[in-house]
Formats: sequence, C-alpha cells, structure tokens
Amino acid sequence: MAEPFISDFDLDAFVARVLAEDLGEGGDVTSNATIPENARLTAIMDSRDPIVVAGLPLAAMFFRALDPDVVIEPLVKDGDKVPAGTDLMRLSGNARRMLAAERSALNSLQHLTGIATMTRAYADAIDGTGCILLDTRKTIPGLRALAKYASRMGGAQNHRLRLDDGLLIKDNHVAVAGGVAEAVRAARQANAGLPIQVEVDRLDQIEPALAAGAERLLLDNMGPPLLREAVAMVAGRVPTEASGGVRLETIRAIAETGVTYVSVGRITQSAPAADIGLDYAWA
Repeated sequence: MAEPFISDFDLDAFVARVLAEDLGEGGDVTSNATIPENARLTAIMDSRDPIVVAGLPLAAMFFRALDPDVVIEPLVKDGDKVPAGTDLMRLSGNARRMLAAERSALNSLQHLTGIATMTRAYADAIDGTGCILLDTRKTIPGLRALAKYASRMGGAQNHRLRLDDGLLIKDNHVAVAGGVAEAVRAARQANAGLPIQVEVDRLDQIEPALAAGAERLLLDNMGPPLLREAVAMVAGRVPTEASGGVRLETIRAIAETGVTYVSVGRITQSAPAADIGLDYAWA
C-alpha cells in the first residue's frame, strides 16, 4: 500500500518501474555474489549537506518493496530543515534486498530534497515581503507531481499542475488570437469555469487585458522598476504575478515591488540533487 503523502500519482507503479529499471533481469549480482542470503544489515541514511527534507516516505517504499519485513525508523520528517550530518532514517533488514533498493531510494530522495532545499532558499529570500512564491510546470516529464510535492515542502505554493487547471493566456496565444483583449474575450466566451490569467510584457497591455475580463496578470520579464509601474496601474484590481528569469539574487527586489506572487521555474527545473548517503551502522 502506497503511503498517502501525495495524491494524484501512482506511487506503487513508480516504485516498481524505478526498481525494474535498476535491477534489470539479473538483479543485484554484486550483492548476491558477496553477501550471504540471510545476512542482515543495519544502516543509517544521513545528509552530507544542510537540506530541507522531501521524499523520505517515498525512499522507505523502495526498501519495503524488496523487503516487506524491513524495520524503518524515520528520524526527521518531510519539510524539516536540518544541518549537514543529520541522520534521516535508520533501517534494519535483509542486506541483499536493502542494498538492491539503495540507489533507487537515494536517487529519488536526493532529487526531491534538492528541490525542497532550493525552494526554501527562494522562500526565505522573500520572507516578510508578503509576496508568495509559486512553482511552475517546468519539471522532469512524468515526475511533476513529485516535484510539486517537493516544492511545497520547501515553502512554495503550487501553480498549475496540468493544462486543465486554469486558463493561462501566454504570448503565443495572444499572437494567434490577435491581441491581449481578443484572447481574453475568447477565453471568457469559452466559459470554461476557470479563472483567466493573461501574460503581459508591456504596460500598454494591462488596461486592455483588464477591460476584457482578465482575473489575474502574469507580468513577464519585467525588471523591478517596470513591475512597480505595473502594480501601480493595476491598483489591486486583480492579483499580479512576476515571472521570467527570477534568480535568488534578484527575487527579493522583485517581491518588494508589490506583486502578489513570484513564480520560479528554476526550483523544479534546475535544483541540484542533495548529497545523502546510506552507511553501515556499526554496533
């Protein structure tokens, strides 16, 4: 049974697919050749970096998939910010099976923890501004639900998970529709029952978008001075979101312009894996 820490994603199928990719048809030939069949292993999973943890229940699932009797003691929980050297999980079970699951468990945990850790850095950078950090759909294909979970653990709010979660009119939609106002009016006529957000990259697009019925504005690739002008023009009529090229060193200045949200693709697209290991626990 999959842990209920994430919804709308088949965790059991994911675990089975990842293990099949790693084990191949012959299994862990090295462990089978060097370790007695009934040997036991007690190990500690620990962080070599300061991290924000994400994916610990998923890591446990890999070990349980190969050894249902493995004893797992989580020592921290997802969302915890911990220093380098922190023990994350203690495990005890069949040595062969634990080692066969090790890389799949670590790869998944390192990836999700990397996302959560980078996300927390961005969230901390705008703390106190009142601005809300959002993630995007810039994720590894097939792993979006996991990446979005990890970004939540790091302190972001999820933007759209899928294309059917909301109407977001971007520059290509505007170009084909013939203008911002035309695109917004077409979206309203479609009556999809979803909020309408429209991307603008010039100040002169703001009033036409609002007049046509836009319910949220995405202010794309605008620097802080232009963002301040845009926020003043909107004057609180709809929420505003800054997006495009946001980096850790620039996000606070962006947030301080008064935008409601700032979205960052980098946190799910480019986060480095965290350094987490599994080591034999000496008695």
